[in-house]
Amino acid sequence: MMSHKRGLTAICRPRRRALLSVAGALAGMTLAVVPLSTANAASTAAPSSQGKGTRVSAWSPSMTTGGPAFDNQTMRMVVHSSIAGSHVRITLSNRYSGTPLDVNAVDVAVQASGGEATRGTTRNVTFRRSGHVTIPAGEQVISDVIPISVSAGENLLVSLYVPGPTGTSTWHSDAFDTTYIASGNHTGDDSAAAFGTTTTSWYYLAGLDVVSPTAKGTVVAFGDSITDGYHSSTGTYTRWPDFLGRRLGAESSPQKLSVVDAGIGGNRVLTDVPNLWQGVSALKRFGHDALGQPGVKDVILFEGINDIGNNAGPNGAPLTAQDLIDGYRTLIDEAHAAHVNIIGATLMPDEGNGYYTPAAETIRQSVNQWIRTSGAFDGVIDFDQTMRDTANPAALNPVYDSGDHIHPNDAGMKVMADAIDLRLLRH
Repeated sequence: MMSHKRGLTAICRPRRRALLSVAGALAGMTLAVVPLSTANAASTAAPSSQGKGTRVSAWSPSMTTGGPAFDNQTMRMVVHSSIAGSHVRITLSNRYSGTPLDVNAVDVAVQASGGEATRGTTRNVTFRRSGHVTIPAGEQVISDVIPISVSAGENLLVSLYVPGPTGTSTWHSDAFDTTYIASGNHTGDDSAAAFGTTTTSWYYLAGLDVVSPTAKGTVVAFGDSITDGYHSSTGTYTRWPDFLGRRLGAESSPQKLSVVDAGIGGNRVLTDVPNLWQGVSALKRFGHDALGQPGVKDVILFEGINDIGNNAGPNGAPLTAQDLIDGYRTLIDEAHAAHVNIIGATLMPDEGNGYYTPAAETIRQSVNQWIRTSGAFDGVIDFDQTMRDTANPAALNPVYDSGDHIHPNDAGMKVMADAIDLRLLRH
């Protein structure tokens, strides 16, 4: 599943529960599996008061290597929170960079529009009470608590100033949102006038977590480009995890789960992608990107089409269905060891895309049959059945096809989220 530079999603599970199957739209680094607040020896978190409620992840893109270098520049990035909360913290990541990262100033503000901050909302960010932080190569830091609150679906602007040359950045290439770049230090500006360059990537900013008075945990959507939102409209938050977050927020009772998107375009379950910005394998990143999220309760695993489409088996061998199943079992075991619920999603059809061959289709069908019937997952979401063309089950429904025959359009993304039985999630 990789038209241009994308892929799919992943799988995980904790305690065994009755298998629920949802059909139809209608009805190289491995970290310890611990919350990001204590994530690993490389993380630095300042002591902070915990507000009344549960600390959950509100937004957290998965990071990769290969981003551009910066020098005496400010990056202003949009963060779209999936949950309301206070006692906000951010995570800065230098995990995939080869040199230390010197950060001289960071602030957070409520977005007015574009790169403009709402006057009076800017808050300085500190790390162990200092406005300056140096993040060693391969590590990440968590800020002190920031005195700002956020509503579900609200946008914050995080501005990050680096005074000198950074070398290759740790980034998330496909943000499907706008980032604003300025020369010099403009972290304190409400105005966006100095931000003369825009991109559609996030740099170094790897998470926003909050204390929610209602949420009891975090749902991680783990996968490739379909989860990452490839072909969704920029700045509209129409990825399927975005729609899922809004569904949870629209329930009659207060929202009890946040949703974060851990998709990376082009990502694979079993092997690293030669294009390093598409990420290390799911096997290598799952512990950090999924199980390391604050408050994680559920992981929806929707990934594998890039393995199939590239015929990328272990150690350079051709892929078999059993290879992919074995990879899923490894992720399931990791999730269960961390007491996290893991839900498997079937792989969607792709006839008409360059990935499709009769041999690849045979593997996809075999893997989907295993996902549906093995009982290995704590639940199943049948995206294949939901999204396929009823007249040609090997192809996407044309109504939901973005045009490349593998990635859904915005309408298809909503249908995917609507196909998820919320009873599968721990809330």
